[in-house]
Amino acid sequence: MKASIVLLPGDGIGPEIVAATRRVLDKVAQVFGHDLSFGEELIGGAAIDDSGKALPEQTLSACKDADAVLLGAVGGPKWDDPNAKVRPEQGLLAIRKGLGLFANLRPVKAVPALYDASPLKNERLEGVDILVVRELTGGLYFGKRGREKTEDGERAFDTLVYTDAEIRRVVRLACKIAQGRDKRVTSVDKANVLDSSRLWRQVATEVDGEFADVTMDHQLVDAAAMRLITSAKDFDVIVTENMFGDILTDEASVLTGSLGMLASASLGDGSLGLYEPIHGSAPDIAGQGVANPLGTVLSAAMLLRHSLGLDKEAAAIEKAAFDAVDAGKRTRDLGGDLNTAQMTEVLVAAIG
Repeated sequence: MKASIVLLPGDGIGPEIVAATRRVLDKVAQVFGHDLSFGEELIGGAAIDDSGKALPEQTLSACKDADAVLLGAVGGPKWDDPNAKVRPEQGLLAIRKGLGLFANLRPVKAVPALYDASPLKNERLEGVDILVVRELTGGLYFGKRGREKTEDGERAFDTLVYTDAEIRRVVRLACKIAQGRDKRVTSVDKANVLDSSRLWRQVATEVDGEFADVTMDHQLVDAAAMRLITSAKDFDVIVTENMFGDILTDEASVLTGSLGMLASASLGDGSLGLYEPIHGSAPDIAGQGVANPLGTVLSAAMLLRHSLGLDKEAAAIEKAAFDAVDAGKRTRDLGGDLNTAQMTEVLVAAIG
């Protein structure tokens, strides 16, 4: 296969972990006979320093022309002024919108070798393999908002709005993904209180009718939050709206024992996707060569699977990563002593 991938190293440890991941992708291309080409563009703080924009037009244009996009991390103390007109994080919102990405995928898999790093008991972690699908473009984060003075003081408001079409497309994507997993989808809402959630449940039920091989159940968000801790292994695919997904994915991250292992994908209607680890830019260790590349490497595995349709190659990366952790070959955040380059070489050797 011939494919083009845009790399967005970003800020902090971003350049280090993206460079490491490119090395892994180069090895995959060599072993499996693919022609992967790479371009590199600016985003976040690095872009602000260069052009004054968190997402330059050149970056967005290059991403639109690519088959997939791999992002490192954005942000850092240098750009933390809350009153700044341009902030690194604005680049993330802009690129998701510019590429038409409406669903965020967050896999959460408990690794036996890291059970002790999780605050939960081992028996709560056994068999946990979840994919959370979060709607990205609607809900409270994008509704009308404001603050105003009243006779009784200041008043603030945010508006939660969802359309049939926004719900239908993300639930349909979750069901399609479930067909390749255990064929179970849990739709999470707050239908006992919110009209937007009642519409969500109605549309989700309609979409479920399109997938005879997929079983769907509905849970209120508070119950789902509890079950993520008490019985996480009962979940397969979770699909939910923007804010609920934001909270639940952060909660679910404790199941893995390390943020450094967590990958994510943002997808739209086509095959083009944006892939990134969920950890931040870690400015405290930037430039030291000790960053854990696994979250980015596993994001690259998602890139191969969802944007390029290369399941076998994605599985090879995932096996290399999880086997390394099981064998005690880890960076220091996972209790090991490998630096970024050494961890990368372990993965490259395992792939071929």
